[in-house]
Amino acid sequence: MILRLLRIAVVAAAISTVFALSHQATVARGSEEVEGMSWTIGILSLIFLASAFASERWRGPEANWQKDGLWGLALGGIFTIISRL
Repeated sequence: MILRLLRIAVVAAAISTVFALSHQATVARGSEEVEGMSWTIGILSLIFLASAFASERWRGPEANWQKDGLWGLALGGIFTIISRL
């Protein structure tokens, strides 16, 4: 269980970090932020969250890596939106 939570946390942290670095690079270049980026990240996070819930119900333990990735992507997207507020 702890290993599973660690995998989810690593994926979530990686997604949040990559989005933050991408945003900083955009600002450093002097480019404008794409309009509606937070909405896009939110919609994708909801899709990953729904997929994670469904995979918990229908997939067996052999798909734990995939399920952990989905949970991590969903949580990473949610953390990214919260950090942008």
